[in-house]
Amino acid sequence: MIVLGIETSTPQSSVCLGSEHGIIAQASAVSPHGAAGGPHARAHGAFVAPAIRFCLEQAGLELEAVSGVAVSLGPGLFTGMRVGIATAQTLAHARRLPVVGLTSLDLLAFPVRHARRLIVAALDARRGELFWAFYRSAPGGIQRVTDLRVGSADALAGEVEAQPDDVLCVGDGALASRHVLESVGAEIGPAAMAAPSAYSVVELALPRFVREETQRPEDLHPVYLRGADAKINWQGRGALFPRRAAADTVDDDSAVG
Repeated sequence: MIVLGIETSTPQSSVCLGSEHGIIAQASAVSPHGAAGGPHARAHGAFVAPAIRFCLEQAGLELEAVSGVAVSLGPGLFTGMRVGIATAQTLAHARRLPVVGLTSLDLLAFPVRHARRLIVAALDARRGELFWAFYRSAPGGIQRVTDLRVGSADALAGEVEAQPDDVLCVGDGALASRHVLESVGAEIGPAAMAAPSAYSVVELALPRFVREETQRPEDLHPVYLRGADAKINWQGRGALFPRRAAADTVDDDSAVG
């Protein structure tokens, strides 16, 4: 089957077409603004639809060839999450396709699943805070071993310092907080691993499509770790199905892969 993956929860947006045989086509772009709202929102919106068309053209496929749509639900920048989720909802609803929603921190940790260390996925949450979660390698993927969290870099450093194991931190949040995290012994992943990717969206979603563990378009909700954001943003600014998408929902499936 062919899956369309969409990842827009950070300033780096990406789209990917893939199957059980690997990548078919992909495209990515980084917002030059790097801030929530305003030009950043326009950058996400201007990228996603043309990127989907580009990937289909490069693969020599029509949209009818796509069997399912998978999308990152955050946590992340609201403007990007809104664009990605609304696009996935629109395409899936129009084509009556199943959808899978995935957590951005799971997507960020997945590429380093073979690390023989405790993994921390950390994204910039703005307002001087980070989103993060801890992971361990597991058969077939990784296992999330903490809740999704939001807080200061010092709070994350305190959790890292309390661990008896070596820790690898990846993500733009880890890069932005390199000094404080390295001061407690964490290793920081490279800039190439700073953002979750649509390729990881496809990789993680494919087994769920095969197992028919899918969702309806209207059941896609952004992952919020700040209650006020959920009430203000999603209810007022952009769900395709606003009445059903108003509730704040967090993906608490701890098994990844």
